[in-house]
Formats: sequence, C-alpha cells, structure tokens
Amino acid sequence: LSLERLINDGRIHPARIEDTVKKVTREMDSCIREAGEEAAFDLGVHEIHPELIKLIGKLKFRTSYAQNVLQHSVEVGFLCGIMAAELGLNVKQAKRVGLLHDIGKAVDHEVEGPHALIGGRMAKKFGEPPNIVHAISAHHEDVPTKSVLAVLLQAADALSGARPGARREMLETYVKRLEDLEKIAQSFKGISKSYAIQAGRELRIIVESEEVSDEEVVLLSRDIAKKIEESITYPGQIKVTVIRETRAVEYAK
Repeated sequence: LSLERLINDGRIHPARIEDTVKKVTREMDSCIREAGEEAAFDLGVHEIHPELIKLIGKLKFRTSYAQNVLQHSVEVGFLCGIMAAELGLNVKQAKRVGLLHDIGKAVDHEVEGPHALIGGRMAKKFGEPPNIVHAISAHHEDVPTKSVLAVLLQAADALSGARPGARREMLETYVKRLEDLEKIAQSFKGISKSYAIQAGRELRIIVESEEVSDEEVVLLSRDIAKKIEESITYPGQIKVTVIRETRAVEYAK
C-alpha cells in the first residue's frame, strides 16, 4: 500500500518514503482495530482486551483455503451461540470462544507452533478465563478435549469450514460432485439436458420426447437413481426428477 501511494505520488525519496510508511501504518492499525471491534459488536461480545481486538482485526487480512478467517470466526461465533442456546449452555461464552478461536492465525507467522495452541496462550496472556483458553487450545485436538464448550467449538468450526463454497478446496469438490451427477444423467439415451440443483440434492433431467415415452420416463428415473447410488458417495438422499414435455402446435388460417 505504501509502495502504491509512492508510485502514484511520484515523489520518491527517503523522507517521503518514511512519512508515507508511517501514515499507512497508522491507517492500517486503525483499520485493524475497527475490524476487530465491529466483529465483537456484531456478536455482542464485550470486555475483550485491546490486544485481542487487534488480533481479531488482523484476521481480516488472513485466509484459509480462500476463506476469510475473520468472516469464518464471526460465523463460528454465531454457530456456537445457536448450538449453545439449543443445549441450554452459556450463549455469551460460546459466542466469545467462537470469535477468538483462530486468533493464533494472526501471529502464527511470527510464533512457532500450531495456531490453536498459540491462540490459547494469547487468550490466557490477555485475561481470558480457563474454559475459553482450553476450548481454543483444543479445537484441533492439540490438547485433550475436556469440556462441552470445546466440543461445541469443534463442531461449529467444522460446519463453517465444510459448507459448500466456503473454501476453495471444498468448492472444487462440490463442483465436481455436481458435474458427476450431470454426467451420469447424460450417459443415458434420450437425455436432452440435465441440471444438478439444490446443492446437489436434486437432479433434474429433460428428455427428448421423440425418443422417450411416458412409460419409459418412470423406468429411466429409477435407472439413473440406481446408477447414482452405485457411483457416488453422498450424504442424505438425491431426488431424481425426469421431465418429458409434449407440445402440440397448430395454426389457425
């Protein structure tokens, strides 16, 4: 950012470089603090040490498999809160641990060790209670899991990272699954078009009405469903819908 401003300004000399770097550093510090405060405000999490707010804000500029880590942390906070409410647990603590769980990623390029353990140490250093510290440290099982809060965090973290489209690696797998479904449909005779919809939970197939009869449509849907069962591993079930359209056109003269 400093380099861009210097190039755009055109005045590049030692004094100008120093002034620009200082100004950009102040602006970045302010941006980081505001990002951390906004994330905490959105979750309703209060009384967080300013240094932890800064670490949360830094996550805005970190990604994991193309997923923004700050957005992921806020999402995990909301998921933890929802699940805690369902289980009758402390919702505020659940949201807090969700927001803080990845703070180790803000400094893992400076400090050696797994980010979960780094995060636990940072949380302890800046006054977080033992149950929060333990949950952060245990969310990747770097230490034994000893609390419901830690298990809750592990579940929320997995949900946020594994949802379709969240991370590049998962997106590629998700897209391939949709393509595989459509290829299975296209391998049958008389198929005009096929569409995998509803995140791959439904496969809609349009057949050529000249090649497939109404009676054959029922058999075709069964055959495609059977081939999907044999070829693809998937959670839940996949609805196979085969559509045959018949049009009659006449002109009045």
